[in-house]
Amino acid sequence: MSTTNAPAEERLHPAAPLADLAAALRGPLITAADADYEAARAVYNAMIDRRPLAMARCANAADVVSCVRFANEHGLELAVRGGGHNAAGLGVWDGALVVDLSTMRSTTVDPVARTVRVDGGCTWGDVDSATVPFGMATPSGFMASTGVGGLALGGGVGYLSRRYGLTVDSLLSADVVTADGTLLTADKQNHPDLFWALRGGGGNFGVVVSFRFACHDIGENGTVVAGPVLYDLADAPAVMRWYRELLPALPEELSGWIGLITISPAPPFPEELWGRKSCVIVWCYTGPADKADAVTAPVREFGNPLVVGLAPMPFSALQSAFDPLYPAGLQWYWKADMFTEISDAAIDIHAKYGEQLPTGHSTMHLYPIDGAAARVDGAATAFPYRDGGWAGVIVGVDPDPAQAPAITAWARSYWDELHPTSADGVYVNFLGQEGDDRVRTAYGDNYARLTRVKAVYDPRNVFHINQNIPPAG
Repeated sequence: MSTTNAPAEERLHPAAPLADLAAALRGPLITAADADYEAARAVYNAMIDRRPLAMARCANAADVVSCVRFANEHGLELAVRGGGHNAAGLGVWDGALVVDLSTMRSTTVDPVARTVRVDGGCTWGDVDSATVPFGMATPSGFMASTGVGGLALGGGVGYLSRRYGLTVDSLLSADVVTADGTLLTADKQNHPDLFWALRGGGGNFGVVVSFRFACHDIGENGTVVAGPVLYDLADAPAVMRWYRELLPALPEELSGWIGLITISPAPPFPEELWGRKSCVIVWCYTGPADKADAVTAPVREFGNPLVVGLAPMPFSALQSAFDPLYPAGLQWYWKADMFTEISDAAIDIHAKYGEQLPTGHSTMHLYPIDGAAARVDGAATAFPYRDGGWAGVIVGVDPDPAQAPAITAWARSYWDELHPTSADGVYVNFLGQEGDDRVRTAYGDNYARLTRVKAVYDPRNVFHINQNIPPAG
């Protein structure tokens, strides 16, 4: 399906107005004539300002089927929105029909089978609230407000990756509406090629209306030992050198990402540290409580930390800790790479740009992909990066649109200098609109197979408002 420059209204078949689609849906169809249109088209990243033709707030899988079939019949672009966190804002598109899953948010836990069924519009906060009371969780990311669909379909790097693998490694099945409007279930026995592609291939293969995930132990009653350890920015080079050697040797029950931040001017941070630039490691220990002190001692005691914030807490509290600091509606600019090492040259660049953090929300994070995540063969799922290392992301962030040029320039300059130290790859969930070559880079040796699966399930590239993988041939 190709994009046209004609106004969206002119592309509608005159015999099939939007009223026909609205009548077929159980959920509402929102257009520019509706009072809630402006709010409905907004996404997490406020740099994105797109005006869809209509947004279908789907109530169930049948609504999704109706939307896909209607778009096919009338030559409309299709965008798919779950949690709305997509870095490039690809959940909305000018002139498109948006399949909005945000009201499809039910979860069902099976504590005996140790699984959770999750609607396609859920956030990870929805999932954690269902599983953590049972002392279980599915590997996810680092924020409760992130949508399940986007994170899971791109791979899913998070606090539990070292112990239990990526989100895709716990995916058991997915109910998918494909490009011709067919609802099918993909798992290891049914449509195994599609199931392989869904585990990292993004939204290229259909609209996932529900997922079934395996759950894993995360401590008694869902309690973990977690929190930040903060260091003076001047100590960042020494901390990074220590961290790169220590992390692979730690028990897999303990994981931590490292970053450069400005300390938030709010509790629980001491007031004398507010606004101070810092190196941070946020740790999460999910093993037995009686071993927590011994396992975390090395990470509590290194160097001269400004704050040691490790404490017992529900896993859901850790997952939601950053949501108040990064509410929807901020300006975001993303740049990312994969790293097999944190080299001395990279550390020098991190120190330079840490000093230049342009706003209080701007930051750099390195998320580890090792342990259980690295023991999966790189060809076993569409997500290819299984050799250990880190997924790195640089984000310029601020509430003020006037700061957009400054945060963008900082992130680009930082990435330009850091990129030569990286591996040849990028985590697709951190990718902006950077062109076809970067999408190929995100999939490495798996890209050719993905194009072949695409040719089977979406030969006309109906689902192309994404980090697009075109069909082979």
